[in-house]
Amino acid sequence: MSSTFSLDEEVRLFSTNIERERYESLATLFGIIVSLDYLERAYVRDSISATRYSPACTRLLGQYKTMLKLVGSDVPTLEGFMAKYNMDHPAALHRLKVGVPATVEHASEQGGETAKWVAETTQSFITFMDALKLRLRAKDQLHPLLQELMTGYSRFKASAEWQGRSKIVQWLIRLNSMNASDEITEDQSRQLLFDIDHAYHEFFSSLSGGVTEP
Repeated sequence: MSSTFSLDEEVRLFSTNIERERYESLATLFGIIVSLDYLERAYVRDSISATRYSPACTRLLGQYKTMLKLVGSDVPTLEGFMAKYNMDHPAALHRLKVGVPATVEHASEQGGETAKWVAETTQSFITFMDALKLRLRAKDQLHPLLQELMTGYSRFKASAEWQGRSKIVQWLIRLNSMNASDEITEDQSRQLLFDIDHAYHEFFSSLSGGVTEP
C-alpha cells in the first residue's frame, strides 16, 4: 500500500521536547548573529551613537556566549555554523571573534578606559540577570557576580545619584548575611531581577544622556 502525503500537512522538525528546545536554541543563535551584523553595520554608518551601540553590542555578545553553552556540540565552530546555514554576516563574525564592542576595540587613548568600563559594566549586568534567569539561587553563585557588578557600577561618579545603587547595595547586604549554601526564594529572585533590570535601564539611559564619566 502506497503512503499518501498532503501538501497541507505541517512538516515537524522535532518529535520530542528536547529536540524542540534544540531547534529553538539554534534559531535563537541564528537571530543573535543576524542582529549583531545589523548593529555593526548601523554603527559603521553612524546610524547609531557610540553610547547606544556599546551596551547593545555587549548584550548581544553576552547572549551569544549564553546560547553557546546551551547548543553545545551542535555548534563546534562559529564558522561551521554560519556556513551550514548560509550566513553571510562578516561584520558579526569579526565582532564575535574579537569579543568586545568596536568602541572598546578601537578606543582612542583619550576616553578609552571609559569605553572599556561601560562595556564591562554592561556585561556584568547581563551576566547577573542571565544567572537569575537560569535559576541560580545560592549565595555562593550570586554574591560574587553581584559584587563584580557593583565594582564596575561604582566606577562612575554619577552612580552615587542613581536610584539603582541603593537597591544593589541592599541586595549585597542581604546576600552577604546568608550562608554560602543558602538560596533566595522564587519571590526574592523575581524582585532581585526586577531591581537589577531597573538599575540596568537607568544605567543605559544615563549613557544615552552622555553621563559616562568614571
